[in-house]
Amino acid sequence: MLAIFHKACAEPPEELNSPASRYGSRKPKLPQETLMEFLSHHHPDKTFSMTFSDAAVLAYVRPDSSSLHQQRLFCGFDDIYCVFLGSLNNLCTLNRQYGLGKGSHEAMFVIEAYRTLRDRGPYPADQVIKDLDGSFAFVVYDSKAGKVFTALGSDGGMKLYWGVAGDGSVVISDDLEVIKAGCDKSFAPFPTGCMFHSEGGLMSFEHPMNKIKAMPRIDSEGVLCGSNFKVDTFTRINSIPRRGSESNWMEWESHS
Repeated sequence: MLAIFHKACAEPPEELNSPASRYGSRKPKLPQETLMEFLSHHHPDKTFSMTFSDAAVLAYVRPDSSSLHQQRLFCGFDDIYCVFLGSLNNLCTLNRQYGLGKGSHEAMFVIEAYRTLRDRGPYPADQVIKDLDGSFAFVVYDSKAGKVFTALGSDGGMKLYWGVAGDGSVVISDDLEVIKAGCDKSFAPFPTGCMFHSEGGLMSFEHPMNKIKAMPRIDSEGVLCGSNFKVDTFTRINSIPRRGSESNWMEWESHS
């Protein structure tokens, strides 16, 4: 899976930028170069990609394995697109809760949950994501609003990485080698138990009242890379997030 978003849609944390990428001989690639390299690694019959002008790119590869743990899904509805990796143990319960049919898969559910949060905001986003039981990672792109929403489960069953492209776009993928090649040193693992939104930035859905802090990361070559991010258990958010239908789920505090 590969998702690339122009910085006007989703501005990555400054700490993801490595000084080595800025001043070194090797530079991060432009989004189109990273997309072409990603697609070249797989058979054309197994790949699919969508480009939304200069704003976004979504690319998807069908899995070789039939295992649910390796499940990869892609779907779109109402100008909202979702790439989902993994599986949810409580999908049937969630589908009933959101009024979806028995045949709805995880990507369909995530789109419906996103639409509910965006349009009505009955619950805070962290509560909705925390209710997901399973190993999962997903990326949602709302093409009409130009917004991005992504999350990674807390159990460590799925891996996700993010970085910064040559033009400042944010790059998200489960393919570490593609991230390394496209972002040079300006990348890091996406933190487990966290979610990222265009307007609110990065936050923990497990510990929504705690700030996220950047932890400097040095690779085996001694080069400062994009930072890791983790929950700061000693620093809490001063304001209490609004709850209920009057709150906008996208307006969580920025923890960068």
